[in-house]
Amino acid sequence: MNLELKDKVVVVTGAAGIKGSIGETIVQHLANEGAIPVIVCRNDRGFGYEKELQERGIDSIFIKTDLSDYKQIQKAAKVIEEKYGRVDALINNVGVNDGAGLDSPMEDFMYSIKLNMVSYFAMTKYCLPMIKKVKGNILNIGSKVAITGQGGTSGYAASKGGVYGLTREWAVDLIKEGIRCNAIVIAESWTPAYDNWIKTLENGEEKLKSIVKKIPLENRMTTPAEIADQCLFTISERASHTTGQFITVDGGYVHLDRSLLTDTE
Repeated sequence: MNLELKDKVVVVTGAAGIKGSIGETIVQHLANEGAIPVIVCRNDRGFGYEKELQERGIDSIFIKTDLSDYKQIQKAAKVIEEKYGRVDALINNVGVNDGAGLDSPMEDFMYSIKLNMVSYFAMTKYCLPMIKKVKGNILNIGSKVAITGQGGTSGYAASKGGVYGLTREWAVDLIKEGIRCNAIVIAESWTPAYDNWIKTLENGEEKLKSIVKKIPLENRMTTPAEIADQCLFTISERASHTTGQFITVDGGYVHLDRSLLTDTE
């Protein structure tokens, strides 16, 4: 299926993670479709990704930005305006499950909110004039933590809950402009960060097996590639009548009947 993303300017925040991370995978899939990914992130890996993409003949740029600082986000939007003049799709992807819980200092909680939710608002606010020019659309990356809770991560849970609220609010706000806004709900996805986390646990392998066993479809984790494919479809014109939706890509982990998890051995 041709997603008709060729030469579309797609801004992806938090996309300079380790190779194989969700943001970086989204960028690679966009490039493979002929789109023009714009990477907005604080990590210097972005310079390398920019070079790789440009060597492929893609007019992509990396804008180093601390996404917890709305003033830097405003500057990033100005760079995008000067370079491209439009945004066909904005993917708010940044997210750090930072463990800012009830026992954490207030500063940690506030920082988590700024990074994981306020950045979505600021990026959307400052890119909106460019989105309106071309009737682009917005896609927010969420987490099951806002739906199920996790424990010990109030900042992240509150932020992602807020992201879902903003998704519906913007879908209403922008419907008269013909601009769609949706969210992707991610549960257990095998990313480099997840791998690193498992390795920090004393019983990491047992913990991993326990989690995987609870994923109904095929008893495996969702791959970043599967998430990227869903993202690309959702921002494409193939999903032209989909707005205000929370699209869960998780192998049934969050919503399906718990009876599916009964051991049959």
